[in-house]
Amino acid sequence: MNELELKKLWQTTNNKLDESIVINKKNTEDITRVKVHSILCSMKPIKFFTLLLGILWVGIGVIALGSVYLNSFFEANKFFLFSASIQVGLTAMALYVYLYQLITIYQVDITDPIIRTQEKLSSLKISTLWVTRILFLQLPVWTTFWWNETMPTDWSILQWVVTLFFTISFTFIAIWLFFNIKYENRNKKWFQLIFSGKEWTSLMKSMELLEQVEDYKRQNASS
Repeated sequence: MNELELKKLWQTTNNKLDESIVINKKNTEDITRVKVHSILCSMKPIKFFTLLLGILWVGIGVIALGSVYLNSFFEANKFFLFSASIQVGLTAMALYVYLYQLITIYQVDITDPIIRTQEKLSSLKISTLWVTRILFLQLPVWTTFWWNETMPTDWSILQWVVTLFFTISFTFIAIWLFFNIKYENRNKKWFQLIFSGKEWTSLMKSMELLEQVEDYKRQNASS
């Protein structure tokens, strides 16, 4: 075999290798898109169910509270009324975030470029953190809705101590979680305990798959 034939063989081998790399790269991206799309689709039922349940809860709350505000405001227990109003208001805010997430999930297209899908996953991640912060802000009002106007005269010191202890503790926990629930703390045990459900796990798995594809592309580009 002469030198010219060796060069042709070498070039042919290189071309086939390049074609193989391109095909493998495309197959990897396509498979990853299918996996991510499947994972996100598995999140739709729980998001949809939570949204419907929340709308029902907020709807009943708005109707009931509206009736009290309009018809019996002065006779109503103000602690219960204001606590319930805050709870319903925060739940309504959380529902708006859930609706945004559901729309974002439905907008993810299997044919989208990976970078666009990553942007949508990032939005889902940020909104998941925010909705959890919002929901935890409800903690204090769960300790005040049963208060009443007779407390100052009818309660003993022990009752006040126990009640204030729980209210202050829940308020501190709610504020602390609001400022500390962030992605940087994802490896901490308390964070993993809160975000141990399927929604967060599925979201993290999707982001990890896309990051692996990006790493694979970078490695091939540098080699």
